Amino acid sequence: MNIMDFNVKKLAADAGTFLSRAVQFTEEKLGQAEKTELDAHLENLLSKAECTKIWTEKIMKQTEVLLQPNPNARIEEFVYEKLDRKAPSRVNNPELLGQYMIDAGTEFGPGTAYGNALIKCGETQKRIGTADRELIQTSALNFLTPLRNFIEGDYKTIAKERKLLQNKRLDLDAAKTRLKKAKAAETKSSSEQELRITQSEFDRQAEITRLLLEGISSTHAHHLRCLNDFVEAQMTYYAQCYQYMLDLQKQLGSFPSNYLSNNNQSSGTPVPYALSNAIGPSASTGSLVITCPSNLNDLKESSSSRKARVLYDYDAANSSELSLLADE
Repeated sequence: MNIMDFNVKKLAADAGTFLSRAVQFTEEKLGQAEKTELDAHLENLLSKAECTKIWTEKIMKQTEVLLQPNPNARIEEFVYEKLDRKAPSRVNNPELLGQYMIDAGTEFGPGTAYGNALIKCGETQKRIGTADRELIQTSALNFLTPLRNFIEGDYKTIAKERKLLQNKRLDLDAAKTRLKKAKAAETKSSSEQELRITQSEFDRQAEITRLLLEGISSTHAHHLRCLNDFVEAQMTYYAQCYQYMLDLQKQLGSFPSNYLSNNNQSSGTPVPYALSNAIGPSASTGSLVITCPSNLNDLKESSSSRKARVLYDYDAANSSELSLLADE
């Protein structure tokens, strides 16, 4: 029975406090009650924390889109994460494209130019797919996880203490209002004591909130280190992909003209093997350009007429090069 009485009294006290806060909040909105303002430093810290939360969420979500463009796959990963289970491994787009190319090249025949090129391209695409998988794993661990931990951990604590500070501030202002309205000496004495208690609780909560908010600077420093890790992961990924494609380009460019014509079937635009030393990748643009005048002399002295098709537009960088247009 005593426990029930205690619960009823506590419920009544909580309801009275809630009602007092609601009245104070409403009167403030209507301009009928004074409001205790937080000091400028605390307001700046609160604003900084809110700004950090908003932009961290945006960066985190867009990074997830960058790493996994498929929204259905992202939802599936989210569900598995909430269930604390590992999502099943799936073939990514480069790996799938690579497998299709390899299968097609095998059916067309590895001995044909097109079939052999498809197999080589497919193998390269699968290597890019592996690099893509490593980028996602590294970025999720070193970049996305710390951002998510801030949103779901540190900021939730800050928001909780901020809400508590708001309630303590409403209690303080409600006590001030009651003191102003008190007329009898006994009522005024009781209101003054209530004001001292609410002021003390408000000051204590403001200090707790301030200490938490000052940790935002450390959060920024931590996120900066995580950002550097993300940049390094991207740098490694793009460097790997560039090297894979460079190696593939060299492999495809090393075929003799009769091989590239797909079993001696003329395509109308044969690429002679003699041009392998005369036409190569530009160091700055990756376009195909004529780089050495002596090779032109070799071509002129050749006993038979030879032709090559320009793949990309190119503006000569100096007098040793030629300006070319695509499909010339």
